[in-house]
Amino acid sequence: MDNLGLFLLILVIPLIAQLYVTSSYNKHKKVKNSRKLTGYDIARKILDENGLKEMYVVETKGTMSDHYDSSRKIIRLSSEVYKGTSIASSAIAAHECGHAIQDKEGYSFMRIRSFIFPIVSLGTKLAYIILFIGLILSSLGLIYLAIAFVSLGLLFQLITLPVEFNASTRAKKELTKYNLVNNEEHDMAETMLRAAALTYVAGVLASALEVLRLLLIFANRD
Repeated sequence: MDNLGLFLLILVIPLIAQLYVTSSYNKHKKVKNSRKLTGYDIARKILDENGLKEMYVVETKGTMSDHYDSSRKIIRLSSEVYKGTSIASSAIAAHECGHAIQDKEGYSFMRIRSFIFPIVSLGTKLAYIILFIGLILSSLGLIYLAIAFVSLGLLFQLITLPVEFNASTRAKKELTKYNLVNNEEHDMAETMLRAAALTYVAGVLASALEVLRLLLIFANRD
């Protein structure tokens, strides 16, 4: 496959995954939770049952902007999820609680991800600056250093995969354990969580292809 083909794949794979998760979200946000529980209710119940009564669940702006803020120990849910009583709201709220439980229990991959995040963030910011300098100076050493920094992003995403899949597994368990959804709704929540997980898989594939593309470009120059 040529570089143009790789470049197109890098663009298309995440786009397809994002369209899929958006479609799944739009579908499941129309299906109401039979318990009439909001995303906030779901999150509060799971956190309380897991000894996290002091943790705040707050509303944040945006669509699908939900996340667990590990630095402040806060779960932030988008308005649709925070107030919504849909299966999508239930699944997303439970997933973010999964991250909070991981943090409480010291889940190894989450700890590794948090530890390397500052290094990865700095490395990926410097990568293309170093690449540009390497091109100007015709220095393959700098060019390959830049590619190594780009690879840090791939490493981070690889470590993120088990974190996200584990959080979804925990979410499904918590929803069932505390009878927050019925069997049919559990299956729909599982579908929603699977779609969301695929975006991370797509991110890994795109990053791997980007590293491969850079290696092919500069290996040919060498």
